[in-house]
Amino acid sequence: MINCIILDDEPLAIKVIENFIKKTDFLNCLGSYSNANDSLEIIKKEEVDLMFLDINMPFIDGISFLKGLENPPKTIITSAHSEYAIESYDLDVIDYLLKPIPFSRFEKAVNKVLKLEKEPKPKFPKLDFVFVRVNKLNVKINYEDILVVESLKDYIKIVTKNKNFIVHTTLTSFTSALPKSKFIRIHRSTTAAINKIDVIDGSIAYIEKKPYKIGGIYREAFKSLLVNF
Repeated sequence: MINCIILDDEPLAIKVIENFIKKTDFLNCLGSYSNANDSLEIIKKEEVDLMFLDINMPFIDGISFLKGLENPPKTIITSAHSEYAIESYDLDVIDYLLKPIPFSRFEKAVNKVLKLEKEPKPKFPKLDFVFVRVNKLNVKINYEDILVVESLKDYIKIVTKNKNFIVHTTLTSFTSALPKSKFIRIHRSTTAAINKIDVIDGSIAYIEKKPYKIGGIYREAFKSLLVNF
């Protein structure tokens, strides 16, 4: 069974997807939300496998919400607007459904999710380090040594206590490869090592006495982390 949630501010759109889910024997709807931020608690506490996500919603749009999730569920975009399709696929969404959504198109999208769920999950050893490419060399960096990772457009700066490393990759890509139990995205330009955060003062996190801003779209996930701890 694939557990899913619906995020949409249109009651009729929610009703349509709820009815489609009822017709699909491998889907189970855990809840529907008209405000994306209201879904954070269930994403944190329950095993949410799939999210049907509208783009135009109050308080925070669907794209920004998805970008702010550290470990998002598989996502199918449901929108009346096609212009966000390219940007959404950069976020590895499963499919992009244009409203009004016919059941045949919905069925095709969720079958993609079912196929992915049935694929055997590769097992990798849990490593406590990462290799990065620096000046044509593969350099080993222990996770425990990393303080923060900062975006420099097409590069990142990995800050450790003794040395900084400039690597040609994006912050989103590098963050997704880091263990979620050790690192958290706190800003569009910053990922922080959780156990290196010494002080939190409002929307500022201090690491080694240096202030780092906690961005608006990342605050809810950051607050959830504090609750868990």
